[in-house]
Amino acid sequence: MKNFHLITLLYFAICSLNSKGQNNDSLVSLLDETLEKREQYTQQKHQKLKALALQMHKTRLSGTKEEIYQAYIKLYDGYNEFKYDSAYFYIEKAKGIAKEIKSTTHLSEAKIEEGFLLLSAGLFTEAIDTLQSIDTLTLTPLKKYDLYFTKARSYFDLAEYNDDSKFQINYIRKGILNLNKALNLVQVNSSPYLKANGLKHLQQQNWDLAKENYLLWLKSYELSPQLYGIATSSLSYIFKQLDEPEKSKYYITLAAISDIQHAIKENVALRNLATKLYEEGKLKKANTYVRIALEDAEFFNARHRKNQISSILPIIESAQLYRVEQKNKSLQNTVILLAILSLIILVFLGIIVKQLKEKKAARQALAENNKQLQQMNLNLVEADSIKQDYITYFLKATSQLINKMGSLQKTTILKIKTKKPEEVLQTIYKYSAKKERTALFHQFDEVFLQLFPSFIESFNQLFPEKEQKTPKKNELLNTELRIFALYRLGIQDNKQVADFLDVSIATVYSYKTRLKNKSNHRENFEQKVMEIRKLEVQPEKD
Repeated sequence: MKNFHLITLLYFAICSLNSKGQNNDSLVSLLDETLEKREQYTQQKHQKLKALALQMHKTRLSGTKEEIYQAYIKLYDGYNEFKYDSAYFYIEKAKGIAKEIKSTTHLSEAKIEEGFLLLSAGLFTEAIDTLQSIDTLTLTPLKKYDLYFTKARSYFDLAEYNDDSKFQINYIRKGILNLNKALNLVQVNSSPYLKANGLKHLQQQNWDLAKENYLLWLKSYELSPQLYGIATSSLSYIFKQLDEPEKSKYYITLAAISDIQHAIKENVALRNLATKLYEEGKLKKANTYVRIALEDAEFFNARHRKNQISSILPIIESAQLYRVEQKNKSLQNTVILLAILSLIILVFLGIIVKQLKEKKAARQALAENNKQLQQMNLNLVEADSIKQDYITYFLKATSQLINKMGSLQKTTILKIKTKKPEEVLQTIYKYSAKKERTALFHQFDEVFLQLFPSFIESFNQLFPEKEQKTPKKNELLNTELRIFALYRLGIQDNKQVADFLDVSIATVYSYKTRLKNKSNHRENFEQKVMEIRKLEVQPEKD
């Protein structure tokens, strides 16, 4: 925790050098890096809990009842805010030992922890009933403070969860009454005092006093991860009420980082940050964060958190879906426009070809026109190399197909008229679909490698040396390279790729999966393919 506080202070220093927006972006990037290590932090937590369980087992073999009770409390503390079921199991064990040794003090202390645990799981009524059953005469002043503070939290959380104005005010008044009792039991400006006093001002909507209180708490004490999360989350809420959104986002991001680093599964920070990102229109990141928050809530088994997250998740997903649909619509319009442009070009080419056949005497003028057309094509290549090259490729392939069909038609008609059916069959057999497809692939490969001359080299760099792909001597691209050449051009639908290559969809899927598994970048293989750069076209100089 000390190291995390140093990181926080460093970010405060950076704040004075950068704009708030830039600083928040940097902090969100740090959160993303932390989330990538989320499983690592969880495993570290499991290792600590395993060590505590081993120590507890040794204590049960040779320790006193008092030592066994303390061992169960330590295990409860370990699982508290990590996994509800396990934490509840060990607090029940601690209560059982307290009853065995007839320690009303230990039993009351365990019930306070049980109440907090029930509160964390969203069992508010059960939490309040448990806390109400505790005899305060058995408690030290500090434990009485814990009791009253936990009661206050129960009423406040119940008011938030209930969301009914008829009952909310009564719950909040009961919570403040318990906070006043807690404040009378601790020294002014001590850590427990600032914790309770800040919550009191927050619930009374005294935003400036609440802000001063929580900032003093952060500055004056080295807080545990749980308390640090409370302080920063509370400051985020306060700054939101004070209409300072950048500061609000800053503190909630700090809280989220701390929660992830300490494997705190019972948390609100990531969910609240997701809501802020949704309001900013950053739907993809908001969706990612809210799903992780839901995973944490399900892991801990916090019923109210799952309900809260489930209420905002469909909203974020719907907004993200709408944005995708808008992009698809825009792309569809672009495709239609390109199709119209292609049709226009085909019409003009047809006119030019017809004029070349009908007016042999005007070859010089037509040659000049052709020169101008080539210049126009060059300009189009410079403006958008990929589009124009593949339009040209499409026209060439279509023209060749039409010419071959025309030639075959003329030859066939002639043979039929001259009553030579055997020669008709011979003429038809001369045309091979396999050879035509091979020629089509060769033309495709040539155009693609003109646009992406370093594609094969760049693609192979994604694999270990022994897994790198090299076309055969008479090939420009093999089938595996051609699949991902199509992918780089944006043709990523398996059916479209299969139709073009004349293979099954399963074959395409098998190639993609096998190559991805062999690569050095399994997690983001497709992204790495899309990052392979095309041939850069330099603008024409005046």
